[in-house]
Amino acid sequence: MHQFNRIAVIGGAGFVGSYIAEELTRYGAQLSIATRRRERHKGLLLHLPSADLVETNVHDAGQLEQFLAGHDAVISMVGILHGSRNDFEKAHVQLTGKIIAACKSQGIRRIVHISALGAGESAPSDYQQTKGKAERLLRDSGLDVTILRPSVIFGAGDSFLTLFASLAAVAPFIPLAGADTRFAPVWVEDVARAVRVCLEQDASIGQTLELTGPKTYTLRQLVAYAANLAGHPRTLIALPEGLAMLQATLMELLPGKPPLSRDNVRSLRVDNVSQQPFPALLGFSPTALEAVAPLYLGEQEFNRQLDRYRKQAARR
Repeated sequence: MHQFNRIAVIGGAGFVGSYIAEELTRYGAQLSIATRRRERHKGLLLHLPSADLVETNVHDAGQLEQFLAGHDAVISMVGILHGSRNDFEKAHVQLTGKIIAACKSQGIRRIVHISALGAGESAPSDYQQTKGKAERLLRDSGLDVTILRPSVIFGAGDSFLTLFASLAAVAPFIPLAGADTRFAPVWVEDVARAVRVCLEQDASIGQTLELTGPKTYTLRQLVAYAANLAGHPRTLIALPEGLAMLQATLMELLPGKPPLSRDNVRSLRVDNVSQQPFPALLGFSPTALEAVAPLYLGEQEFNRQLDRYRKQAARR
């Protein structure tokens, strides 16, 4: 793969990262993927012999430098959807600064950074604002940076369409914040392919590329589509922002990660679409949602997933 044989991935132990790892190793790259809990994530990568999960705390500057040593390029993709303003600053801004400093210390020039469509320092939410601050740090770093800004990402194992399908399976109706907010969902395998192509092409250096699917939908349309595919069509009730904020406040009191936070609601004030065409330098066209979603959200497949979840829960 171009001149980058050893690639360090930060934030790559989850859904999107597993697809990126599979794409890059298929083309001959050796990957080191940072994780704080190796045992929890090792099952994702058992079939990728050239990808290594390395237990490290990337927020510790010394451990981060040690992790990056000997690599040719870095994929930076840490992102959190919930938390306080300090949590967002730590994950998105402070960590990005540490990655830049560690790259310079280790002589690594190439970074591909996965941000988010809608990121901006004057955007409505803490998530979007801190993502925008991280982008500015990278653009000002003097390193060879490519920034990718995907819309919401879908695919087998996602927490987007699958979440809506799961809700439809148990809820008689679905109250929906931001029902008319527009999205252009992009397939996770297209995002992974974009990362690889950017590493292969010097023309992507200095570019900020927006990754969207070929069609735009309202959130209401996406939720209805996921529910129908799963075999559980439901009535959707659009919530005004005041009620949505109340709903999110209550959900934030639940243990674990809430399905909706007040910051999520603020993000829904702006459409998650792009005015740019899909980047021509990537050399491929994005895949339609309708070509993929039925394969993992169709009623039979969704029921099989529920059966697997139930069996796993019974074993715990």
